[in-house]
Amino acid sequence: MAKAFKFELVSPERLLVSEEVESVVIPGAEGEMTVMAEHAPVMTTIKPGVVTVKPASGNIQRFVVFGGFADILPSGCTLLAESAVAVEDIDRAEIARRIQEAREDIADAKDDASRTKAEQFLHQLTTLEGAILPA
Repeated sequence: MAKAFKFELVSPERLLVSEEVESVVIPGAEGEMTVMAEHAPVMTTIKPGVVTVKPASGNIQRFVVFGGFADILPSGCTLLAESAVAVEDIDRAEIARRIQEAREDIADAKDDASRTKAEQFLHQLTTLEGAILPA
């Protein structure tokens, strides 16, 4: 059994998780990363994706996050999400609304840098939609 560490998942609305876990997979800006006890200290931004939490109790939990950042230390990990919801609570209308907003941001972009950033966000959202929602 892997050594447990403290993990917290926080959104502006509420604290979703605060418990001892064996591992957490987070959608870091540079790719997915698995965090375990005694992880090297790092701070990373979070892209839209799924956070997979494996508690010491054993029941795997999955949460959809829409950006934020993670502070990882050897003793624990805190993920501050711009928005987060349990996968089983996400609905197609919410994802569709965010995708439409991203498309509007692309259309309204004033320069290439803004347009590129909006296009990347749209790509992340459509990838997320395909990963968690059935057709």
